[in-house]
Amino acid sequence: MRLLLVEDSQRLREGLQTGLAGAGFAVDAAADGAAALAFLDAYDYPLTVLDLGLPKVDGMAVLAHLRAGPRPTRVLVLSARDQLTDRVAALDAGADDYLVKPFALDELIARLRALSRRYHGATTPQLAAGNLELDSARRVARCAGRPLNLSPREYALLEILLHGRGRVLSRAMLFERLYGADARASDKVIEVLMSGLRGKLAAAGWDRQIENRRGFGYVLD
Repeated sequence: MRLLLVEDSQRLREGLQTGLAGAGFAVDAAADGAAALAFLDAYDYPLTVLDLGLPKVDGMAVLAHLRAGPRPTRVLVLSARDQLTDRVAALDAGADDYLVKPFALDELIARLRALSRRYHGATTPQLAAGNLELDSARRVARCAGRPLNLSPREYALLEILLHGRGRVLSRAMLFERLYGADARASDKVIEVLMSGLRGKLAAAGWDRQIENRRGFGYVLD
């Protein structure tokens, strides 16, 4: 899942980038509100982590910009403002969650995964297709009851396919969800990633398949 992190503290921003990437998120980072608006106008982010006390453009203004548009981005406000009035104002303005600094990284990750499920319309962390099961809370996948040894990118790709089951997902869209704006690879890397994932699923005895619709993309029925 790709997300935008908006945080003006360089130390915290870089630490969160590392921690969230380790949890399987593709992270773009903005150090101020103006940079955040540029990212949000250029890309479609399922998740945004937003500080409120930002230079150039305040976090509440960024939130208002988001909610004035058509994109269903889930927004988690991450702020040192701990008064009830601050939390109520942010939630009333359209934030989906509010976490006060200081915080535990594990809690932030758990909240983001919950927001990700809400973005996809899922009510539980469990996803399935045939004899394949995926637990997005524990980040584990099983096929025919046996654990699948997937790389973080393969796991993320499989999760996107399961969430989008029945829909054709283009190579460009998959690349945008899996890689940040500073990625040096092209979207052709999706073909390599898909080949590796398919090989592992076939070896594990998966009773379904990921169909390649030439010129359109991939679909998991």
